Amino acid sequence: MEGKILLVDDEKEIGELVSFYLQGEGLEVAVCQTGGEALALLERETFDLAILDVMLPDLDGFTLCRKIREGHTFPILMLTARDGELDKVGGLAQGADDYITKPFRPLELTARVKAQLRRARLYNQAPPPRQSCLTVGEIVLDQAAHQCTRDGKVIPLTPTEFSILWELCREKGRVLSGEELFHRVWKEKYFASSANTVSVHIRHLRDKLKENGGRNPIRTVWGVGYQIEE
Repeated sequence: MEGKILLVDDEKEIGELVSFYLQGEGLEVAVCQTGGEALALLERETFDLAILDVMLPDLDGFTLCRKIREGHTFPILMLTARDGELDKVGGLAQGADDYITKPFRPLELTARVKAQLRRARLYNQAPPPRQSCLTVGEIVLDQAAHQCTRDGKVIPLTPTEFSILWELCREKGRVLSGEELFHRVWKEKYFASSANTVSVHIRHLRDKLKENGGRNPIRTVWGVGYQIEE
């Protein structure tokens, strides 16, 4: 697998360990130890995915994630403290696509990185001719361009957010459970904590759509799931 990874962690040992495993998969890794160093590097180079530690010596990982999201839509994976539920929610709310707790198993981190890269590339490829665009009310999704517009205004979405909205629009009028959305978008085994992952992404997606249209088109059917409305 090819790709360029930005790793931001102030622990040298972790940087070396993660780089070793990712480079073993054919990925290029650039390691930064501060958020400021990472932002400066992003202005000079392009990346396919970022891995951010929550605890950094200058910017915290949440702030760095938010700043990256101002100009980039590539996947972001957060490294959080063990059982740091608030860290997980905070990272997802700032635009992260996934998280993994420390201490972590290098093979699990590698698998998550590869899954996020595959997902991002899938939605940046030309889709099958049968269905390349979806329209629900003022929302238009162009899968080939990986672009979402509302009333003609482009709404920047992460690959995960785009995937969730695509599934909801594709099933317009039908309620999708959190478990079904998780299986379709993350393509992983569903656990109790996965419901929180879905709900945080839904909330972040709603905020973006409301900022660019005034009305929230995603309806929660309590105890059942989520539905897109025109």
